[in-house]
Amino acid sequence: MLHGQPPTRTTVSDLFNALLLGIIEGLTEFLPISSTGHLLIAQHWLGARSDLFNISIQAGAILAITLVYRERLWQLATGWGVAAQRDYLLKIAVAFAVTAVVGLPVRLLGWELPETVTPIAWALVIGGVWMLVAERLAERGPPSDTVTWKIVVAVGLAQVLAGVFPGTSRSAAAIFIAMLLGLNNKPRAAEFVFLVGIPTMFAASGYALLETLLEGQAGDEDWAGLAVAFVAATATGFAAVRWLLRYITTHRFAPFAWYRIGLGVALLLGLPAGG
Repeated sequence: MLHGQPPTRTTVSDLFNALLLGIIEGLTEFLPISSTGHLLIAQHWLGARSDLFNISIQAGAILAITLVYRERLWQLATGWGVAAQRDYLLKIAVAFAVTAVVGLPVRLLGWELPETVTPIAWALVIGGVWMLVAERLAERGPPSDTVTWKIVVAVGLAQVLAGVFPGTSRSAAAIFIAMLLGLNNKPRAAEFVFLVGIPTMFAASGYALLETLLEGQAGDEDWAGLAVAFVAATATGFAAVRWLLRYITTHRFAPFAWYRIGLGVALLLGLPAGG
């Protein structure tokens, strides 16, 4: 926007598009299907949004997962005197620390693929195949709901990997590495990964928000659309996580894997020559 030019009015169409983007973020952030990939596709049709917009709707998803686990978080916060609670909380902190210590230099050095269709499509396909194989292998091991220190470190590194390869899905990478390393109780694996994701996503969103504000990119923001998308992401994220936790108690992750593969292949086939 040029200096002195009045801000563009937000239309009903703009608000509807923002609502759709918020819903997509909320539905895909915690399902193992990649929110980055879906938002990229959606914004191709609904219009690209600012970094601040994308950061804010992710914050809505963080709020959703915090609300889902509010009782568990309170239990951990007030149970510091119980050895098992203290051990679990420490493991969450260490997994986050691994992500931060490894991930920050990776981000500063720019070691990540661009958020464009081709790498995301390949990440969707490869990630889908990985999910099918990993779940089968995990099911062969003895039942376990123990979060070992090896799993703690691996979950932290998996989150970094997901950041380097957009389309991988943070939740998928972390849940399935935990399952492969022995934590094959799926709801337990999801809980640990989601709880680690709360400080991870808060930190990532805060860092990206600070970058955006320092670069002076917030002045032209569509604040009404951002607010609508934030609320939509929070509401749909809450519903999606609650549903997923019930679903995986009696079902396998295979439908998500096949969906990823199908979407990735469709994107690759739909690319123009050389794209």
